Amino acid sequence: MKINEYVANPCASLSIPYWKNKIITIPTYMKIVHHCDFSEEFLHDYKDEKYFRLIHDLNHIDDKMIDGFSVKTAELTDIPLIVEIINKCYTDLSVSYEQILSYTKTKVYDSNLWILVYETQTDNIVGCGIADFDREVREGILEWIQVLPEYRGRKIGQLIVNQLLCRMKNADFATVSGKIDNQTNPEKLYRKCGFTGNDIWHILNKK
Repeated sequence: MKINEYVANPCASLSIPYWKNKIITIPTYMKIVHHCDFSEEFLHDYKDEKYFRLIHDLNHIDDKMIDGFSVKTAELTDIPLIVEIINKCYTDLSVSYEQILSYTKTKVYDSNLWILVYETQTDNIVGCGIADFDREVREGILEWIQVLPEYRGRKIGQLIVNQLLCRMKNADFATVSGKIDNQTNPEKLYRKCGFTGNDIWHILNKK
């Protein structure tokens, strides 16, 4: 796929960001289809996982802070802490230090798009955010948005998303994707922050 084709409609063109599509080979046991090409007949042979993909035009970003919390840029030495936060936020997956460190080795790594949120009074880290920037396509890509369970419901997730969007000064647009059947309902969070779209992708794995 050519860049201009992708940029014209990123979320409908590919299930993943352009830069990833160039380096990833889809396994033979897997099909990835847009909802408009999906058929119930696929379910005879495949297990289906549905993912949303949304876009933000980077206009009208809410840059307000939340009383009692501040944001700082994460350092490479903070990666163990980021791993700890991510793992505390999930019951069905875990990440390793090596996995998160590998994000810093890609061509889309931008150190300014790694942030931590801390409670001003205690200095406790309560959440983190990681995003990428594809300089070729000028696309910002949200990867990890995590808030510790005990701090949820206080708009910290929105703060993380909006602060990352504010830092994407050289991007023309931003995208995000996530599993639809997720108990934390991340799609609702992203739409509150201005992401739009109705594209759904089906990740079909052979039974």
